[in-house]
Amino acid sequence: MTYADENSGQAASGEEKSNELQITDVKVGDGAEAVLGKNVSVHYTGWLDNNGEKGNKFDSSVDRGTPFEFILGHGMVIKGWEEGVKGMKIGGKRTLRIPPEMGYGARGAGAVIPPNATLIFDVELLGVR
Repeated sequence: MTYADENSGQAASGEEKSNELQITDVKVGDGAEAVLGKNVSVHYTGWLDNNGEKGNKFDSSVDRGTPFEFILGHGMVIKGWEEGVKGMKIGGKRTLRIPPEMGYGARGAGAVIPPNATLIFDVELLGVR
């Protein structure tokens, strides 16, 4: 897992690795922390990666006006979300760049996410209980 520098947006190691989860803290929260076993509530928007940039948007809880809830560590979401949301604090915002191996892999997801797609998500942690 690679954490990106807030100012540069580049991977902390100085090189971009497309096969690793990349996490950029856009805003560090100051509330309760998302830990394994807790129910977390998030707003998110997801895009297909287009050469390192946000491409076609495929889903957004923000657009629906309804936060998404899941239990962290229970396999309810893709692995990139499990790892990328863990450690966030309420009020925090992150951008996750998720490689296919930690997303939907070779199967993709219906007609929306093609096989072997790298995904980009903006995630805001709204609650932890």
